[in-house]
Amino acid sequence: MKKIAYIEIDTHAEIAQTFMDIMKDSSEFSVDYYFSKKIKDLVVEDGEAIFLSDSSMIMEQLKLKKYDLIIIGTVHRYFNTFHALVQKYNVSVIVHNMNFAVASKSALMKSIFKRDIIYRLKLWWKEGLFYASKAYRNAQNLLVLDEELSTDVYKFLPLFYSKDFENQENRDLIIVIPGGVSQERRDYHHVFKTIQNLKAEEKCEFIFLGKAKGNELKHLEKLSQKLPENISVQYFSDRVSHHDFENQMQNADVLWCPIQQKTEFFSGEEIYGLTKMTGNLGDAIKYGKTAVFPKDYPAKLEFIVPEADNILKQFKALKNTRFDFQKNYSKKLVLKKLEDVLSGLISI
Repeated sequence: MKKIAYIEIDTHAEIAQTFMDIMKDSSEFSVDYYFSKKIKDLVVEDGEAIFLSDSSMIMEQLKLKKYDLIIIGTVHRYFNTFHALVQKYNVSVIVHNMNFAVASKSALMKSIFKRDIIYRLKLWWKEGLFYASKAYRNAQNLLVLDEELSTDVYKFLPLFYSKDFENQENRDLIIVIPGGVSQERRDYHHVFKTIQNLKAEEKCEFIFLGKAKGNELKHLEKLSQKLPENISVQYFSDRVSHHDFENQMQNADVLWCPIQQKTEFFSGEEIYGLTKMTGNLGDAIKYGKTAVFPKDYPAKLEFIVPEADNILKQFKALKNTRFDFQKNYSKKLVLKKLEDVLSGLISI
């Protein structure tokens, strides 16, 4: 049995969780997980070998065992540590922002003074910010989680599979908008305006499934008081628990994903579907839901539908449309594809 170390000491707990969920059924690989306390507190453990780690410990910890492959879930800080790590071991890095991965020293230097100056100065002074592109460049493999983003340089790592649960029939139309309620990465102004102007004959509920704060929370509070009787909104001012997120996603008739085409990472431009994956794609697959995306999103998947002008009519039609997710995204099928990719990463 091949041994893998999966490291996540930075950000993406949800990706680590997905990797844990699918790899627990693998008979070809055993995985040790090295998580920061923040990540460990966010994942749901089920007997996995999890070790608390941080940037000061990880190199020493990896010396204690022999691994065939090391996967780093996020390289958005601790660049000096990860640069040292990729030079010593067979390391594959999951890339979340493709433009950032190739950013020049001069671009990174300029970005320090554009936002979050104290934090970014710390990344430069203590965490080797200028090693960022080298950490990516010297990794044995760069991985992406959206097949549409894969190239000769970026290998597709299939992780997302559809959970096998029974879809329940809702009497009312339930639209779930997954993700933190922030205008920064999704166009909630468009969502609020659209809902405000809807006229529905039957009941429909819009669930904003993520923490709302600031201006967006104020908008939701006002919106909820102005809606006609047949339309309602549900929102959360605190972090949504894993359990509640799962239940609400399973109950959804359709997902509404108002992704902004362009976003920023470290003050550099990233474009969803071209240089950056949206987590909503994984949500749609995981919960087996048709998802409405903006018209300009470059998707070729059947279950990703461009937003129509008459969105309420579209939601009603999609409620009665079923896509067979188990055909292409069953856990058994995705695990086999994942194991094939992992074997290739080891044999290179």
